[in-house]
Amino acid sequence: MIQVASPQSQAALGQQSILRAIGISNLHRRFGAQNSSPTPRKHFQVPMVDFVPIPDPTSAGVMLTAAQMQSGPPIDPVTRVLTYSPDEWEAFIHEWVSSLKTDYVDVARPTGGGDRGIDIAAFRDSDLLNGVWDNYQCKHYAKPISPNVALLEIGKILWHSFNGHYRPPRAYYFVAPKGISTSLTLLLANAAKLKTALIAAWNKSIRDHIGSSAVPLIGAFATYVDRFDFRVFKAMPVLRVLEQHRKTSYFLPRFGGGLPARPKPQRPPPEIADSEMRYVQHLLDAYADHKSESGVSVKDLAKWEVLKDHFRRSREAFYHAESLHVFVRDKVEPGTFESLQEELYGGIADTYQEAFPDGYMRLISVTRTAQSLALDAHPLAASTFPVDRRGICHQLANEDRLIWTKK
Repeated sequence: MIQVASPQSQAALGQQSILRAIGISNLHRRFGAQNSSPTPRKHFQVPMVDFVPIPDPTSAGVMLTAAQMQSGPPIDPVTRVLTYSPDEWEAFIHEWVSSLKTDYVDVARPTGGGDRGIDIAAFRDSDLLNGVWDNYQCKHYAKPISPNVALLEIGKILWHSFNGHYRPPRAYYFVAPKGISTSLTLLLANAAKLKTALIAAWNKSIRDHIGSSAVPLIGAFATYVDRFDFRVFKAMPVLRVLEQHRKTSYFLPRFGGGLPARPKPQRPPPEIADSEMRYVQHLLDAYADHKSESGVSVKDLAKWEVLKDHFRRSREAFYHAESLHVFVRDKVEPGTFESLQEELYGGIADTYQEAFPDGYMRLISVTRTAQSLALDAHPLAASTFPVDRRGICHQLANEDRLIWTKK
């Protein structure tokens, strides 16, 4: 029986034949046909290479968002830090230092070239370098820190602390974008071997690089080095630095990722707090204007169910917006929440300045406009609920920037 190949098989065989023909044709053009020249030529054996078509990439099988189409997939912070230039690394470290200030009395770095081995000094008490302090060596290196680099920096600390320029640090951390080498990791894990390696490398790569003149490892200084506690020298992984950086208001602007879920806000207390007196008074004035009363108190609202309910919801909105302010305070750069207030104010200003029959109608129109504003471009948009927008209106009224009843 004669077997007939399927159309798909025929197509595949046809493609392979064409590819083989192209390969042979190119070789003939390059070396010439075998019988085209009277001059004998060395015989070239043409290898027969099988080719297969390259398939199209498979679909990712996901639905892309507008943000992913705009920026691509998110880059892990550890990966991003690996690509930093020296200037970007310095800016990142400057932001990270702010997280250290919660654990130390002060954090500072020396200026100029005479740093005496100090990069970032973190002080535990007011005695500064004469007290308890830690040193963070955060210079940018293109490669993982090697023993040669680290031993020179350790030598500086030993020499300058020996000379009384400062007390030895409680801890000395190596921080680098690409971490430390395996050999340095092993040395830092064994203080005795670290000291032995430093003594062995002293004359070759340390002695002539500490200051303007050579520093021999002899006499009292040699005794000091021998007795020094080398356990103070450690490495700090970039991952740990990132976890501390995450606690600052600079993490999201640098690495993205969005804000975490908001906790539920507290409900307003039964009694009006001193911090909400101004916007509450503006609400009561608007109610009085609407009811043509000379004045209205909170107790008077029992006579009008609609106004009573509006007052309750207004206080809830105020506290909701206050909770947003507290929630983002340590997570975004200073002024971010205030910029949301300003953007909302700009969107309601025209409505606020229109003519209304009374203050209550102005209040209702302004808060309705606030809820319909397009604030998608603001960094806090994803964490801002409609009730927050109404609450921000009351925050502005609490500062007398919105006064519902025109006298």
